[in-house]
Amino acid sequence: MSDAPRRPPMQSLDEALERLLLRVAPLGEAETLPTAEALGRVLAADVVSALDVPPADNTSMDGYALCAADVARPGTLLPVAQRVPAGVVGALHQPGTAARIFTGAQIPVGADAVVMQEQCEAVPGDGLGSVRVNAEVQSGQWIRRQGEDVRRDSVVLAAGHKLDAAALGLAATVGAAQLTVARRPRVALFSTGDELVMPGDPLKPGAIYNSNRFTLRGLLQGLGCEVVDLGIVPDQLDATRAALREAASQADLIITSGGVSVGEEDHLRPAVQAEGELDLWQIAIKPGKPLACGRVGQAHFVGLPGNPVSSFVTFLLLVRPVILRLQGATRLTPRRFALRADFAWPKPDRRREFLRVRLNDGGGLDLFANQSSGVLSSAVWADGLVDNPAGAPIAPGDSVSFIPFSEVLS
Repeated sequence: MSDAPRRPPMQSLDEALERLLLRVAPLGEAETLPTAEALGRVLAADVVSALDVPPADNTSMDGYALCAADVARPGTLLPVAQRVPAGVVGALHQPGTAARIFTGAQIPVGADAVVMQEQCEAVPGDGLGSVRVNAEVQSGQWIRRQGEDVRRDSVVLAAGHKLDAAALGLAATVGAAQLTVARRPRVALFSTGDELVMPGDPLKPGAIYNSNRFTLRGLLQGLGCEVVDLGIVPDQLDATRAALREAASQADLIITSGGVSVGEEDHLRPAVQAEGELDLWQIAIKPGKPLACGRVGQAHFVGLPGNPVSSFVTFLLLVRPVILRLQGATRLTPRRFALRADFAWPKPDRRREFLRVRLNDGGGLDLFANQSSGVLSSAVWADGLVDNPAGAPIAPGDSVSFIPFSEVLS
């Protein structure tokens, strides 16, 4: 009887992701940062507005504030009683007059409409002169109402929201100078394999440059992680076990690539089993398939496939949600969009496929010619992935499910 390990059962991507996320709980640790420094972080507490936005009615146009009832017909002439720039509170509006007003300025109390300056004619005269209104006027036009954007005491950003530039702007709008955010996950990263060398070092026969180290580090940094980079570990059992212990002492999550699929003769799998616990999974996706998960000490462990595109895609689909869960994020999976395929894929795999594609000027998707799991240039060329069901051919003009990289690279 063979002593080779039995191949684990194949499971779907959705099953694997559900099982991974069941293993992970939010870290539950938070810190307070200046709002300007919180880009990319996940909120650990709601942001509640202390004011209405806008705080008072204001004008969305340069023009003249007045009472609509004072303009019986186009061509009406009104004296200009005051000038109201942004940041200045005007005097009480007097019926039968107009106020010169500028975008963002508060509407004088008593006025109920703004006429844009393009529909008005300034008439010189005493004081501020007069204005001829050359348009019909409706009450409320060109006025932004108090609180129409945000109401006082409302939650404008909920805990679990990942902060982008617009969210930071909204937090600043309601006066939030500081934000309470989840602690950055600490992720340890290392590679094993005597064939790996770093760019800049001589490439000896049989050696390869360690691209996965750079790809994975970049992905982790894009997700706001603190990366503990342990470099390349010698291909020895004791050295691998020591690296795992060091990683577990510093990190919430340990990530490696390569060397954990069934039948590999390497030291990573027995080292993880000796220092903690390990499950080997076969995921029914292409590129991808082999995945290892487990624990070393208190740290989670995920072992990714070694082929560069497999490692990249598997990280986006399975590891990214884990890292977001650690931070307490509420949206873990990317949005998908139905777009037109401008290519043919007549011989689909029996596994669910993730094809590298690029948006074209006609609003459709073009396919990278070489979909091999070793062709990392496809990921640079592409704008995203087509999520193609197992066994489903694609003909030009078909609607396909598109995941933009903008949805998964941060």
